[in-house]
Amino acid sequence: MFRVELKIMPRKGILNPESSTVTRALKAMGYDKVKGLEIGKFMEFVVNLDDVKTAEAYVEEICKRLLANPVIEDYIYEIFPLEEE
Repeated sequence: MFRVELKIMPRKGILNPESSTVTRALKAMGYDKVKGLEIGKFMEFVVNLDDVKTAEAYVEEICKRLLANPVIEDYIYEIFPLEEE
């Protein structure tokens, strides 16, 4: 089994209204030193597979098919082995 940490972020050059809204709100509140704020998604889950290569292929597939939109988002992940109980 493996624990997966997945980070999904908007691709560079893609308009991210949520990030723009939060940046404007921070500035309005006096926090004008914040620059380059980007809001994305973080997911953590476990895959019940026996080897890391199979786990990587599995995670790639579910990212491409459901978890991330490859047209407007980039993703990176890390896979960590779990100790069996």
